[in-house]
Amino acid sequence: MILSDRDIIRGVREGLISVDPFDEARVQPASVDLLLGDRFLCFKTSGHGAIDVKQPLDGMMEEVRIVADQPFVLHPGEFVLGCTLEKVGVSPAIAGQLTGKSSLGRLGIIVHATAGFLDPGNCLRLTLELNNIGKLPVRLYWKMPIAQMTFYKLSSEAEVPYGDPRRKSKYY
Repeated sequence: MILSDRDIIRGVREGLISVDPFDEARVQPASVDLLLGDRFLCFKTSGHGAIDVKQPLDGMMEEVRIVADQPFVLHPGEFVLGCTLEKVGVSPAIAGQLTGKSSLGRLGIIVHATAGFLDPGNCLRLTLELNNIGKLPVRLYWKMPIAQMTFYKLSSEAEVPYGDPRRKSKYY
């Protein structure tokens, strides 16, 4: 079951959902708008013929930070990792799904390729897999609305939620 605006607000108040910082004005009818953080990881293409998925990415990425009015320019065909400003968490009884904002989709900006699911029990700043499939560069700004999170109530609480030591969770 997808949670409505009132259920999301109740979930935040009861500690079943955490969005930090939380602004009730960003709650939509069935989602919460999330803002763009200030950090990006960009792939260094020179000196690297290919990405080997069996090897760490050490040295293949460069961190870029932006400040208030300084945009990050995402060029056509470019793929970078970003993050949300908010740290989002859910109880073992809730899951979340990250989706893009339609206003950005109309500009050719995709906010996630595959990592849009927030497992029950997880709490973190969400990684954005930003891709510009448009024909023009797009300026992205710190704290602009970048994505939305929908929350789902599970049929029962997860027995071994994300972050449980038995799960050996990688990103928590």
